[in-house]
Amino acid sequence: MSAQLSQNLLLTVPLAPLAGAIVAGFFGKTVGRRGSHMVTILGVLVAFIISAMTLYSVAVDGARFNATVYEWMTLGSLKMEVGFLIDGLTAMMMCVVTFVSLMVHIYTIGYMEEDDGYQRFFSYISLFTFSMLMLVMSNNMLQLFFGWEAVGLVSYLLIGFWYKKPTAIFANMKAFLVNRVGDFGFILGIGLLLAFGGTLNYAETFAKAEILSKMVFPGTDWALLSVACICLFIGAMGKSAQFPLHVWLPDSMEGPTPISALIHAATMVTAGIFMVARMSPLFELSDTALNFVMVIGAITALFMGFLGIIQNDIKRVVAYSTLSQLGYMTVALGASAYSVAVFHLMTHAFFKALLFLGAGSVIIGMHHDQDIRNMGGLRKYMPITWITSLLGSLALIGTPLFSGFYSKDSIIEAVHASHLPGADFAYAAVIIGVFVTAFYSFRMYFLVFHGKENFHHKPFPGEHDHHDDHGHGHDHTPHESPAVVWVPLVLLAIPSVVIGFMTIQPMLFGDFFKDAIFVNGHAHPAMEELAEEFHGAAAMALHGLSTLPFWLALSGVVAAYVCYMVAPAIPAFFAKVLRPLIIILENKYFMDWFNENVLARLARALGVGLWKGGDAGLIDGLIINGSARAVGGVAGLVRRVQTGYLYWYALVMILGVMGLMTWSLWPYIEPQFRSLLGA
Repeated sequence: MSAQLSQNLLLTVPLAPLAGAIVAGFFGKTVGRRGSHMVTILGVLVAFIISAMTLYSVAVDGARFNATVYEWMTLGSLKMEVGFLIDGLTAMMMCVVTFVSLMVHIYTIGYMEEDDGYQRFFSYISLFTFSMLMLVMSNNMLQLFFGWEAVGLVSYLLIGFWYKKPTAIFANMKAFLVNRVGDFGFILGIGLLLAFGGTLNYAETFAKAEILSKMVFPGTDWALLSVACICLFIGAMGKSAQFPLHVWLPDSMEGPTPISALIHAATMVTAGIFMVARMSPLFELSDTALNFVMVIGAITALFMGFLGIIQNDIKRVVAYSTLSQLGYMTVALGASAYSVAVFHLMTHAFFKALLFLGAGSVIIGMHHDQDIRNMGGLRKYMPITWITSLLGSLALIGTPLFSGFYSKDSIIEAVHASHLPGADFAYAAVIIGVFVTAFYSFRMYFLVFHGKENFHHKPFPGEHDHHDDHGHGHDHTPHESPAVVWVPLVLLAIPSVVIGFMTIQPMLFGDFFKDAIFVNGHAHPAMEELAEEFHGAAAMALHGLSTLPFWLALSGVVAAYVCYMVAPAIPAFFAKVLRPLIIILENKYFMDWFNENVLARLARALGVGLWKGGDAGLIDGLIINGSARAVGGVAGLVRRVQTGYLYWYALVMILGVMGLMTWSLWPYIEPQFRSLLGA
């Protein structure tokens, strides 16, 4: 590919998965299971190959693309269009989304082979890939919002894929509603920028950033840009599951495991992080918004990590890990280390997808038992799943030389260098989070792959008295998953180990994001300080062995080993002594209770009030029915005049003529009338 990017090739990237989704969705019965997975995998493979070519051209040849592909409508000077903006940030996101999606598509062949909705599932995940690509490739806020809402809609379909399962229906409705709360703030932010900037195009909006920074929100003394950026970030809080709009993500584990890897590792939940990084020219002009972003991220990073400690469902442990790591990314955004945030987004996408798919492989081997207390000793039965899961866990906790180390340590250092008011709290949160992450990650690892084998003589989910409906007992010995499942694990494990070492220099300290991310180095010097301390990837890893985060992570691993492999009485003791705290954690800080019993009831009361008072009372009762009754009343009076008798009409005509004559002759009659009254 030359330095000039081809518009037709770029169009193929989102349209190829869309074509696969259409074929599998509408013609799934015709092409069959094999045809459905073949066409969707081919579509995503084509998208990945072109994305990789684009990334090479952008990184090596300096190619860029920013143009309108289709103009939808023009309203005065406002243009609503579909367009692509391809720079370092977009090219990286395109490759991450398509590669992880490709691995998930291949993995799904094995994981969903017995599911009746096989073709439908492939259609959904391919449609989801199209939606995410439209989001990251957009060059304007209209297309951004289209992709934003499209990933929300398809996630609703995927989380509730097993639509006969009540918990899945509750989970997808919860995700949909919570995201609508965030999206309301998001569209308000876009509306403010449109109203005062007069455009939806990124480049044109960013060009007016200085002018917008001098404006105030009407009727207040608030900076307009601060209000707009906070509104935009509220949208990111919903999509990227930040406190308090995080409550949907753990429940979304009710969907099939492949979508957990796709939605909650590499795509939907990272959309908010990508959006804030893309809007860096605006956020850089508002310390208020940046501080808000940092504090929210710090709360999420720390307190969601605590919840991972007490989870026993293997997928929920990884889900709370995702919440915590999204908090880390958000903290980096608040510290103006946007490139560090998207760097962690990239590394996290690989090792978190690996952990989710590894969890799915374990679930297959355990005949769909997800309780880690029923596992143990799986290392010898599932060697490939074991080693890849270990690599993913080591990357997650930030082990030197692994990909997660480079991005996670850079976040911690960036927060430490920040001068914002919330930086001290954020630094404490991400430092404590290192120990917490290591503890719950290796708690799960040890309970699943080491120790006593707890799966013997226990019925797997769906069994009755250890026998199936035909009276035959299942083989309770776990087994390694088929190649179609473990090959994606191996392919994801490779970047989980090496991608950070290979890319930290160009992505954080090179020119890779030079025209995609803007940082005011004078006001926010975090990246400049990181650059001064960086002396190469190998030197950073070597230095990392002597830093506080490394020793905290090592302490978390050792603590998990002691508590769950050596002395299981220790966690039992703490569970008894700290019972009030455990109750708070088990109830997820009572956020769900508050939402369901307070906010939901208030919303219902408001809805009933608006329905009965506004809709039924005012609109239906007064305006619609009231106007009808008024017309009926007037008609009833008029009807009495319209008798149908000729003599009545003749009398009315004579009286009318007399009235008109009196009115016209009144100026002449009035003096005579007055004199008569005077006499």
